[in-house]
Amino acid sequence: MGKEDVSYAFGILSIIFGFISPLAGLVIGIIGINLSKNQKSEMAKKGKKYSKIGIVISVIMLIITLTMSWYVYKNPIAGI
Repeated sequence: MGKEDVSYAFGILSIIFGFISPLAGLVIGIIGINLSKNQKSEMAKKGKKYSKIGIVISVIMLIITLTMSWYVYKNPIAGI
């Protein structure tokens, strides 16, 4: 298992964690891109693409999560 396989796995994990835990997905996506930088194989190219997709999903989900948290903080539900 070489670096290209690891970068591919990190790309897929960044997409998955982007929905579950956006901060973890962002970190895993950045690591996946760094691992695939100097690789020229097809798996490394796919891993880099998946890592970029995971980073975009993570950033979008992080913005949504922070916006919802801020809204709930500013508008608490009465009686809770």
